[in-house]
Amino acid sequence: MNTKEILQSLLHKATFNGFEFRPWFQAHVRPDWPGTDQALTLLASEGRYYTLIFSHAFARYFWSSGSQIVFSVPGSTYSRVNSRGEVIEVTRKPFMRRTNKPGVWKYHLRQMAAADDPLEYLLRFLHAQDRLKATAAERLHKTAQA
Repeated sequence: MNTKEILQSLLHKATFNGFEFRPWFQAHVRPDWPGTDQALTLLASEGRYYTLIFSHAFARYFWSSGSQIVFSVPGSTYSRVNSRGEVIEVTRKPFMRRTNKPGVWKYHLRQMAAADDPLEYLLRFLHAQDRLKATAAERLHKTAQA
């Protein structure tokens, strides 16, 4: 999957939840509407897609509160102090989350901003088939560069 196809998948999910792409594009990118395909091509070029993925309007609909969503939370290991004052290692297994909490889009925007690759962060929230296509294409792209 190239950047445009990833954006198309992300946009599909947000528009399914109520996001209106055309008015957003005209307000934030260009006042004239070139069509959805041309608009996505324009956003995919030169890294302009950051305008869309970090937009509050897009984030509100992409991670709409209370909606049924399936995404994986990665496993993690961290240290904490137990009741006896000993430092212990806690290992959490990866798990699936099913629904969003109100205002969760703000949290995800912060996490996406801190991530190495914001698109990779967003791919976690797509359906498994779209995620597999994107990761396979990314691996192929990385091996071609090496």
